[in-house]
Amino acid sequence: MNTSTKKEPATQKVKIGSYRWTICALLFFATTINYLDRQIIGLLKPALEQQFNWTESDYGSIVMAFTASYALGMVIFGRIIDKIGSKLGYSISIIVWSVAAMAHAAARSTFGFGVARAALGLGEAGNFPAAIKTVAEWFPKKERALATGVFNSGANVGAVVAPIMVPAILGAYGWEEAFIITGAIGFIWLVFWLIFYEIPAKQKRLGKVEYEYIHSDNEDAAVEENPKPMRWGRLLVVRQTWTFILGKFMTDPIWYFFLFWLPSYFSTTFNLDLSKPSMPLVIVYTATTVGSIGGGFLSSYFIRRGWPVFRARKTTMFIIALLVMPIMAARYATDIWVAVGLISLAAAAHQAWSANIFTTVSDMFPKRAVSSVVGIGGMAGSLGGALFPLFIGWLLDYYKGMGNIIAGYNIIFTICGCAYVAAWLVMHFLSPRMKQVEI
Repeated sequence: MNTSTKKEPATQKVKIGSYRWTICALLFFATTINYLDRQIIGLLKPALEQQFNWTESDYGSIVMAFTASYALGMVIFGRIIDKIGSKLGYSISIIVWSVAAMAHAAARSTFGFGVARAALGLGEAGNFPAAIKTVAEWFPKKERALATGVFNSGANVGAVVAPIMVPAILGAYGWEEAFIITGAIGFIWLVFWLIFYEIPAKQKRLGKVEYEYIHSDNEDAAVEENPKPMRWGRLLVVRQTWTFILGKFMTDPIWYFFLFWLPSYFSTTFNLDLSKPSMPLVIVYTATTVGSIGGGFLSSYFIRRGWPVFRARKTTMFIIALLVMPIMAARYATDIWVAVGLISLAAAAHQAWSANIFTTVSDMFPKRAVSSVVGIGGMAGSLGGALFPLFIGWLLDYYKGMGNIIAGYNIIFTICGCAYVAAWLVMHFLSPRMKQVEI
């Protein structure tokens, strides 16, 4: 983009409805579709358990197939997107995951579902490396956490829509059609992405004032058009990379539990009928939308108040970590709505954490390294997410055999409550001031 051709006066204000928020809206809808496609199996679990005679360990293995493949895909897409750019990289990602989502309808065995979930995980892994890189390209640092919180709230909207949409499709048509219909939505999004997206340097719809505002952090805009090849060896020897890796490894598994086991928890513990729209799940995932945007807003608010970026992020993440801890009291809940309240707070706090931990990557690394670091850290989070379901499946089968599956969930809630404070301490020790890496 030749910014000298822009006609707007330099004094023009950058409006909230400027083009960068159109881009953020595209990221929001992609993330919504991403989580709709991955959430569906948790809602269909009771029906599929009956049809295919799954044990909790069988289901844990299927979840592990997704998360292990998602971990591999994070590294693959992180590198690919830094090389070919966010537009083409995102397009490839959503094509792969949409086809894989629809392919679940053809599965007729536990192994078949595992293969379909692995393919889905591989494709869906491209969403966050592409989205975080896009935010770094289109937003200055003071807005990145908010923009990340807004698009990340799509994860929660997808999780809210799923408990309403999926049972309706299941009741009217069957589980196969539920996979086909939800999987096909990604191709609709792809059309809009190809029409509206370009990096700021090439976007003809972008005005000069907004272009200059996007680059107001004095980062080199020329990198957008001529990024240098990435060197992973350099990334893996700096503390900032390991700060993100360990933060994701310790907290991502908790979100996988919220996604894949909460429907079963409510069904087992409180006899919730998952063949009907599930209001407790809708409330939990609606709360996460508030948490995602609120978490992004809070750190951005501190920065606007003049706080250093690292202090704003660290303070926000510490507050969030404390908000997860009350979930440990869920073991004492005898009323479903008490459990819903405690779990809603923890799930909302996770998404607030997610909005900020992703933004720390663009705080600590130049734009040309963002997707690679997000991919490496995302792989670590997914590896944790692959191991945790195996533990959950074993634990719940053990206590189910003893006739007390609720005791298994109580142990899991205790782990959830401690994970974020532990992760915050590790991240703070590794990168106290979150200095930017020169690569």
